[in-house]
Amino acid sequence: MEQIIATVRGFEGAHVVVPEPGGDFPEIAWGDAFFYYAPDGVMPRTTQPYGTIVTKNYPDDSASDLDPPGRWRVNVHVGRTALPGLAGGRYDLAAADVVLPHPVYGPLGWICVVNPGERTTGTVVRLLREAHEAARARAARRRS
Repeated sequence: MEQIIATVRGFEGAHVVVPEPGGDFPEIAWGDAFFYYAPDGVMPRTTQPYGTIVTKNYPDDSASDLDPPGRWRVNVHVGRTALPGLAGGRYDLAAADVVLPHPVYGPLGWICVVNPGERTTGTVVRLLREAHEAARARAARRRS
């Protein structure tokens, strides 16, 4: 998890938010990570992150079984057209080291990987870089 967070922090213009106790974020977000394109270093208030890491089940999102110790999931917005080529067929949403459609946001073009390992870490980093570049392009279009 820390390797992926450090990699995203290295993307030009990336802003990584990792909520901790005592901050402005709700307790349920503590320990998770949110990835934005924000070259000014300020978390955008009107833009969704292009990627996240979650470390626990959320009330409406428990299919990945993230509550046992050591389980976490990276989520990346890849777009609806890319999703079928990345994650197709039948799958176990709690399987580790497999690219899957996000259990809640898959129809909106999000993939996820529980505990990325040898098989998927390279793919996850590539998809995060592509999502970052797409976020950068959207920001440039908004500015022009």
